[in-house]
Amino acid sequence: MSNEDAPLAGVTVVDFTRVLSGPYCTMLLADMGARVIKLEQPGRGDDTRAWGPPFVNGESAYFLSINRNKESLTLDLKQPAARKVLDPLLQRADVVVENFRPGTMERLGLGYDNVRSRFPKIVYCSISGFGQTGPRSAEPGYDAVIQGEAGLMSITGASDGPPFRLGVAIADIVSGMFAAQGIAMALLARARTGRGQRVDVGMLDTTAALLTYQAGIYFATGLNPVRMGNRHPTIVPYETFSASDGDFVVAVGNDEQWRRFCDVLGAKDLADDLRFATNRDRVANYEALRPLLASRLNSRTRVAWVGALKSAGVPCGSVRDVAEVLQDSQLIAREMIETVDHATAGRLKVLGVPVKLSDTPGAVATAPPALGQHTDEILQRDCGLSEGDIEALRSSGAV
Repeated sequence: MSNEDAPLAGVTVVDFTRVLSGPYCTMLLADMGARVIKLEQPGRGDDTRAWGPPFVNGESAYFLSINRNKESLTLDLKQPAARKVLDPLLQRADVVVENFRPGTMERLGLGYDNVRSRFPKIVYCSISGFGQTGPRSAEPGYDAVIQGEAGLMSITGASDGPPFRLGVAIADIVSGMFAAQGIAMALLARARTGRGQRVDVGMLDTTAALLTYQAGIYFATGLNPVRMGNRHPTIVPYETFSASDGDFVVAVGNDEQWRRFCDVLGAKDLADDLRFATNRDRVANYEALRPLLASRLNSRTRVAWVGALKSAGVPCGSVRDVAEVLQDSQLIAREMIETVDHATAGRLKVLGVPVKLSDTPGAVATAPPALGQHTDEILQRDCGLSEGDIEALRSSGAV
């Protein structure tokens, strides 16, 4: 399943995760060469297999977007016979990843302490809403709830409108990213110490970590950052403007860029205005500056402004829809749009691997698996079970 030269080639991951944060984490590991064995409930699978429309020949587009490069093994963890499968898998595993509510894996006899006592070299990653410790650890974690609880919604949206959730499940995604990073670091530590360890990732922690300079503003002033639409709290002009035919972004990051920006606009009066001479001045006088810029910028098309500003070295870009982005020649050249052959969905486009390693690159090697696609193969090859053993497990409902 994996590229032999990839950085995680030879690493085996037993994946108990479902929905988004965990599957995103294990997809990142699989992209970098790890063998990921995804355990799914017989007959139903990962919850996201039912999320839609849209479906592609019965396969959920949502599931397909985050489960490439994996093998699917159906297994009912509540069945005693499942141990015949789990024990040999854990014996050869390097990593276990789960994203159940704290306590669930313990009730299944698969908690960290139990697994560590039998397999001390395993790196055991738990992703949960609020982490494994603390007064809120037992609470479930859902992306929209975490975006609200972690402060992101309070700073997203128009100043005179309601708070907004981001257009992607950022709390889930960033938790998966931090989890993959933690696993990679734990594997490095194991190479030095010979011991595995637990990676504890809480969605509230990871999403709060994104606050960065907004948290810095609060720490410095004691004042709550507020929603500001698309503008930046400490840089001006750094936001969206409307051209005659659509919106575009201007990101003037210093005073030299400001002067070039004014040159493109033919706005010598603004360049010479002491109210706007420095970034500090422009932030202080934003309410006076913004309408002066807006009235000039809506006079030409988006393409015209973006072309002129880029030629002058002023950072800018169009506000594009998803279809425009996914046809971008730059992304295509960078292999960020890949095509794979799925067992039932047929030819399928997926996003590529965003981390480009020069000597040991990752790859989109295989399509997301159909439910239970690799069950028999794994049971025979990895668990040493005969066809009769497999049939008995299937008859019992364990697989």
